[in-house]
Amino acid sequence: MPNALLVELSPLGWAIVIAAALLIGFAKTAIGGVAMVAVALFALVLPTKDSTGAVLLLLLTGDLVAIWVYRRHVDWRLIARLILPVLIGIGLGAWFLSQVDDLVLRRTIGGILLVLLVAGFWREKLRPHHPAVGAGYGGLAGFTTMVANAGGPPMNLYLLAVGYDKWRFLGTSAWFFFAVNLTKLPVSIGLGIIRPELAVLAGVLVPLVLLGTWIGRIVIKRIDQQLFERLVTVFVALTAVYLLIR
Repeated sequence: MPNALLVELSPLGWAIVIAAALLIGFAKTAIGGVAMVAVALFALVLPTKDSTGAVLLLLLTGDLVAIWVYRRHVDWRLIARLILPVLIGIGLGAWFLSQVDDLVLRRTIGGILLVLLVAGFWREKLRPHHPAVGAGYGGLAGFTTMVANAGGPPMNLYLLAVGYDKWRFLGTSAWFFFAVNLTKLPVSIGLGIIRPELAVLAGVLVPLVLLGTWIGRIVIKRIDQQLFERLVTVFVALTAVYLLIR
């Protein structure tokens, strides 16, 4: 039954997914790295692949709000350059997802993020504006977003490396992930990651996502550029550590 999952969740489980939905909305209009906290919370109450499906539907809801709010702060040329490598990454991620278990998924993504995080300390030497570097980040974002909705950290590190201010950062990432998540949707349905009961759960949580986007819009106005960059980096680091030790 599509509503079976709603009945099966305990009161604590409901509290966790409600908090996660709020964080997803907040992440879309404020600090993107917070979304990985939501991913972790969902994984506490649902199997990893089920949580990936439910989170994807909620991310798309937040994406719709973010692309409207930050529609005037988008670097379309950067997005266009990343289309092909992201699609390749999504394809590789879909194959990888069908071949490995949850533990290998987490360890692989955690290791990738740690490498990117360390590399970020030498941004200038990496020549972030070089097409090959952008393609590498784009491919990793596509791969990690397909296997665990964890494309945010690679993309966040790339946008920091190219020196975007927080508004251009938010606008470009909003449209980027809306396109990526929309592309993932039919793939996820085909792999059985999204099922009717997960869609029902996501539908119930949509109002919480919308509330989170409203809170995020208020908070981001009060955060300066330096603090914004530090928070993004901290959440990437926490994500990597979480995936490696969980």
